[in-house]
Amino acid sequence: MKKLFLSLFLLLGAGMMMAQSAYQFEVVKENPITTVKNQSSTGTCWSFSGVGFLESELLRLGKGSFDLSEMYIVRRNYEDKAMKHARLHGNLNFAPGGSFADVIETLDTYGVMPDEAYHGLHYGSETHNHGELDKILKSYMDGVIGARTLSPVWSKGISGILDSYLGEVPEKFTHNGKEYTPHTFAAELGLKQEDYISLTSFTHHPFYRPFAVEVPDNWRWALSYNLPMDELLTVIESAVMNGFTVAWASDVSEAGFSRDGIAIIPDEEASENAGSDQAKWLGLSSREKDADIRSRIGKELLKEKMITQDMRQESFDNYATTDDHGMQIYGIAKDQNGNKFFMVKNSWGETGPYKGLWYASYPFVSYKTLSVVLHRDAIPAAIARKLNI
Repeated sequence: MKKLFLSLFLLLGAGMMMAQSAYQFEVVKENPITTVKNQSSTGTCWSFSGVGFLESELLRLGKGSFDLSEMYIVRRNYEDKAMKHARLHGNLNFAPGGSFADVIETLDTYGVMPDEAYHGLHYGSETHNHGELDKILKSYMDGVIGARTLSPVWSKGISGILDSYLGEVPEKFTHNGKEYTPHTFAAELGLKQEDYISLTSFTHHPFYRPFAVEVPDNWRWALSYNLPMDELLTVIESAVMNGFTVAWASDVSEAGFSRDGIAIIPDEEASENAGSDQAKWLGLSSREKDADIRSRIGKELLKEKMITQDMRQESFDNYATTDDHGMQIYGIAKDQNGNKFFMVKNSWGETGPYKGLWYASYPFVSYKTLSVVLHRDAIPAAIARKLNI
């Protein structure tokens, strides 16, 4: 009987270990990042990942570790977005989402603040929750646009709502015993808009020239330089290997993006992925295959698709790749078969087996990247010359 219980215990223990993750990662290169934050119930991943990227830049530049305010940037961008929404008679996406341009292209205009100076939690909650705020802002702007004639005070209403929920923005604040404004703080940290470049990869615009990626959250119509897919991946890898991190805009609606910290693009047609009952698996619907794949990611090493430029474009053109989520790439690792993965910092708190960190395969990044932002010095010289930057 004791032997039986021991055997069952060992079998269950082995099963539990296998259930944790089939992947075994070896770090190739890991650059410093700040702690994982939690955007909680907000659509502000763009600010959390963009700010995390700036915090890593400060670490890289030897400025020290900082906890910058995501909500200060959210606040400033909501006011800008409302103004543009009104000027375009409501024909602009007015929603919580944004792009990295909202973090980078506001540096010179608005500066930055430490989180201690502006938490953005003025509504009795310990965690960020913008459900009510977003609905009120949208309803207010619907009323402004619906009136057809703008009053001279309409923008004060937006500011008043934001003051109530996020708090009034202080003109000055004290950090480590020294008084700053958001502009003087950014200047002391050396954060400047001109130092950063956005890159993308799509064939409906010429390569090596900039264009505004046509997604709703790019409401600033910010420009990204267009590179062939392979060169974009080369830039990301080179940046990481040379000590830089990368702000990464991607789509996480794929079945291959697992809440267990793995992001891959499984090849649904590969016999290795069909399991032992291949005939039954091939007869499943697309939705059923997705559900099956989701249940196996992290528990098995699945064969991935070979990604092409045309596949990227088709996925973007048919809305399968959307402006879905912003994260930060900070490292490179290899699995036990030598396949390379980017190490990714998310903003969903310390969730999953890797405590808020993800491993995204090279095929996933090749396929599902909308755009990236990085320091211009991180771009290899040969590619920078092609971009004329």
